[in-house]
Amino acid sequence: MKESTLKKPAILMASIVVLVILAWEIHLRQQGYDLSYFDDPALWSHKRDMVYEDPAKATVFIGSSRIKFDLDNDYWEKSTGNHAIQLANVGSTPIPILEHLAADENFKGNLVVDVTEGLFFSTDPGNARRPSENMAFYKDRTPAQRAGFYINQALESQFVFLDKENLALNVFLDKLPIENRKGVFQFPGFPDQFGRVMFNRQEYMTNAFAADTAQRNIVKNIWDGFRKASKTPPASGGKLDTIINQVKTATDKIKARGGTVLFVRTPSSGPMLMGEGMGFPRDKYWNRILQATGCPGIHFADYEAIRHFECPENSHLSL
Repeated sequence: MKESTLKKPAILMASIVVLVILAWEIHLRQQGYDLSYFDDPALWSHKRDMVYEDPAKATVFIGSSRIKFDLDNDYWEKSTGNHAIQLANVGSTPIPILEHLAADENFKGNLVVDVTEGLFFSTDPGNARRPSENMAFYKDRTPAQRAGFYINQALESQFVFLDKENLALNVFLDKLPIENRKGVFQFPGFPDQFGRVMFNRQEYMTNAFAADTAQRNIVKNIWDGFRKASKTPPASGGKLDTIINQVKTATDKIKARGGTVLFVRTPSSGPMLMGEGMGFPRDKYWNRILQATGCPGIHFADYEAIRHFECPENSHLSL
C-alpha cells in the first residue's frame, strides 16, 4: 500500500478534529463566553515571582475573592503608575500568604491585605487549603512545569473552550440535576457568567451576570448556603488572640525590613453586610487588627463616596 494512501485517513481525521474544535469555539463565543485563565497554582506562582519588583513601582495584594473582583487593575496602574501583583485566593484566609511573605527576607515591598472577616478570622483548615497548595507548588516547581505554564498561557490567551472553571467536562457533570438526600448535598454551582479570570489574576463579573436577577439570586443563595453549612463559629477569646498575634508578628517582620502593610475592608451590602456586622463587630475585629499591628487601614464604610455601594450578589463589586 502506498504511503500517500495511508496518510489520507489521518489527514481526514485531523481535519475533522480541527473543524469540530473551531465549531465549538465559535459556538461558545456566540453564547457570550470570553477568554478566562485557569487560576491554578502555576498562575499564582507566576505572580509570586514578581514580589521583588521595585517597591516604588509595585504593590502586592493578598486576601480573598473580594480584592480579586473589587480592584480595578487597569485604573489602579494608570492612576498610580504602580504594578498591581495579585496573590489573593478565592474562598481563603490571607494569613498563610501574609506569613509566607513575612518569612521571605527578600520581600521588602508594599503589601495590601484585604479583610473579609468570615475568612480572615476563620479557624477552618479548609480556608487555608488553596494558599497552602499554591505555596507548595511555588516552592517545588520543576522546569517542565514552568515550561508547561507558558504553553498553557499561550493557548488560553486564544481559545475560549479551554476555560477549565466553566467549560471542563467535570464542570458539566457537576451541574447534572441530582436531588439532595440524607447525607448528600448537591452544590448548585456558580452561574457560568459569574466571573472571568484575567492573566493578571484579577476577576470580573460579566455584564450578563450583573444584569440577570435570576443569576444574581443563585449566588446570593450560595452565600447563604455556605453560612448555614458552616460549623465553625467566628474566632473569639484565645483563638482570636492567636490570630491577631500571628498577624502582628508577620507585619512586624515586613515593616522591620522597610516594607509597608495596609489593611483594607472592601464593600459588601444587603444581608451579607448585615450578617458580617453582627458576627464580626468592628471594634472587636477590624479595630483590633489596626491597634495590634500599628498598620493603617481603609474601611469602605468610612467614605461617603463608597459606603453605599451595592454589590450585585451582596459580596463583590462589578466593573
